[in-house]
Amino acid sequence: MSGLLEKGSNWLEDQRHTHLTRTVVYQRGGESVEVAATVGRTVFEQADEFGVIHRTESRDFLVRAADLVLAGNQTPPKAGDWIREPAGDQTFVYEVMAPGNEPP
Repeated sequence: MSGLLEKGSNWLEDQRHTHLTRTVVYQRGGESVEVAATVGRTVFEQADEFGVIHRTESRDFLVRAADLVLAGNQTPPKAGDWIREPAGDQTFVYEVMAPGNEPP
């Protein structure tokens, strides 16, 4: 049964990558690469010590790990890197980061 689930998961990932991505530029220092990314969002809610709820919304970019190659080396995302997302005649720039101790 696990073979069937793995096959289905791989098929779904291929469909996401084929039909739900747009090209963005991933940049670290002077190195950059164009990658296909699925764009989404995540909403975080966290209560502080006074019980006040803080709501944060992030823009998410799902990228295949094998596609993130800088200076000839496959690399994981790193806090402080940049993603440039073209939108018409504008380019939006996002800093790679994650809330709390979560990995970027």
